[in-house]
Amino acid sequence: MTTINPGQIRPTFGNYSHGVLVPPGHRLLVTSGQLGATVEDAVPEGVAEQAAICFANISAILAEAGMSPADVIRINAFVTDRADFRAYMAARDAWLEGSGNIPASTLVIVTGFTRPEFKVEVEVTAAAP
Repeated sequence: MTTINPGQIRPTFGNYSHGVLVPPGHRLLVTSGQLGATVEDAVPEGVAEQAAICFANISAILAEAGMSPADVIRINAFVTDRADFRAYMAARDAWLEGSGNIPASTLVIVTGFTRPEFKVEVEVTAAAP
């Protein structure tokens, strides 16, 4: 993958790339949004814990496809409170740590999800040979 960060536009606000170029011949994986619920349907109260579950779920999906966080080209995330921005970002950065990857990324503040206890939802796009 090649990250695209043109010098003539404002640098990114955080640890992400403005764009990611995927070489020809790569497989694409697009996940559905993952919520902070365990397999037992437990939902922790904090956004950091929920985000960790979202990323654990995404790791399982990636592994099933023979991929890892190193193959993620885009992260789309949604949180219900602007105050949760830093906790989400810490979970995202911890998940990417060691992958050598800085994917494109978007974070949106939303009014809610299907159940009121959900505070964060994350979806990714990945590409690998």
